[in-house]
Amino acid sequence: MDVPEENSIGTTDIVIVGAGVAGAALAYSLGKDGRRVRVIERDLNAPDRIAGECLMPGGYLKLIELGLKDCVDGIDAQPALGLVVHKDGKDATLSFPLENFESHVAAKCFHNGRFVRKLREKAASLHNVSLEQGTVTSLLEVNGTVKGVHYKDTSGRVQTAYAPLTIVCDGCFSNLRRSLCNPKVDIPSHYAGLVLTNCKIPNENYGDLILADPSPILFYPISSTEIRCLVDIPSRHVPSVSDGEMAHYLKTLVAPKVFPELHNSFLSAIEKDNIRVMPNRIMAAAPHPTPGAFLIGDAFNMRHAITGGGMTVALSDVVLLRDLLRPLHDLSDASAVCKYLESFYTLRKPMSSTINTLANVLQTVFRAPTDPVMEDIQETCFEYLRLGAACANGISAIFSGLYPRPFSLAFHFFAIVIYGMCRLLLPFPSPKRLQNAAKFLWVASSVLLPFIWSEGVRQMFFPLTVPAYYRTPPGIKDRNV
Repeated sequence: MDVPEENSIGTTDIVIVGAGVAGAALAYSLGKDGRRVRVIERDLNAPDRIAGECLMPGGYLKLIELGLKDCVDGIDAQPALGLVVHKDGKDATLSFPLENFESHVAAKCFHNGRFVRKLREKAASLHNVSLEQGTVTSLLEVNGTVKGVHYKDTSGRVQTAYAPLTIVCDGCFSNLRRSLCNPKVDIPSHYAGLVLTNCKIPNENYGDLILADPSPILFYPISSTEIRCLVDIPSRHVPSVSDGEMAHYLKTLVAPKVFPELHNSFLSAIEKDNIRVMPNRIMAAAPHPTPGAFLIGDAFNMRHAITGGGMTVALSDVVLLRDLLRPLHDLSDASAVCKYLESFYTLRKPMSSTINTLANVLQTVFRAPTDPVMEDIQETCFEYLRLGAACANGISAIFSGLYPRPFSLAFHFFAIVIYGMCRLLLPFPSPKRLQNAAKFLWVASSVLLPFIWSEGVRQMFFPLTVPAYYRTPPGIKDRNV
């Protein structure tokens, strides 16, 4: 067997693996701070995907904080002010609480590839940031410390890039995450994606979610002339696209539930035979702190895409990691840097845990119910949102990323449970009603608590009790010592 020729590339301050939303934004922010950054991305062409098309208002504010606001300019991004949930002819409107923000602050919906291209251009505009196309094959580890990466360049030659810190953010298909975390990936459903043209969304500047059987249906604009349609299908029942089963499924079972004003465009999109299928992955953050390496983005933590929170969590993590690295003028002591950066995992919890938990619970509740208790839970959640005021506003404030408060999330979940039990017990708590209320409490708890447990109860609700929360930069005496 021929041994590939190996070359080494000059040492930089930081190597970033992946130039998606997290990688490109991080490269720009670290480059602006004066770091010498090398970014290695497997494909520098604009990505063509049906994920990462909606940036929540909280994520947009993080984009502004990173100096990347202009990356949503010139890509025909569409503003969104909230989400309307539809069920059995009734509506619940969740408007983002934007009253205290400037008029341009809203959710931004767009083609993912256009947004990523702008982020990469912004990063590459800095003289101390280099973007290179290549496939990273492994981390370069010496005595338990990562010193860089091995990768294949576009000609197939094996190269080595050295740096005191390697940050891995190569997305949901990461082949490096197993070295840096304990990945337990669940795929509860798949999205079948279509692009609708020659039609208008029913509620201007709002997304629409139809709670239908057999599949919830989501609509939002991705340009001035296109509407994205996502049909959520349980993983155990995903029809094949290649043999026409998916087209038949969408035409016969889903199309009758679509808004009348979108019906013809929906059928036309199916006829164009451009159905895209994407698995909805859930993966809790379970890091293995490793000297010389760090993991962020979808390679590190994923949640169901129903609330569109992925980019918001990623950009929030980028802001946090940038701020943690700013005081570090020397990254050469990998063990000290690794210990210091452990605070990241707790500091990120307000944003990540609330968005993750809400998204994962809602996907469980909003999919077509399989038993009477889940049907009661779905109906209760929907009616709770229809109460409006603090009920709807509190939920929208959380999934928009504007007010990420774990205790607020817990309050609303318990309020929904109490509301649902009261609905079952009234007008008189008979034995049968008490039994139904007990089942409701048990099933609702079994939906919520595992997701909270996976986020870490202590980190989520009592972060000040976590020693890593108080870590100070290397060179300054740690208050914990």
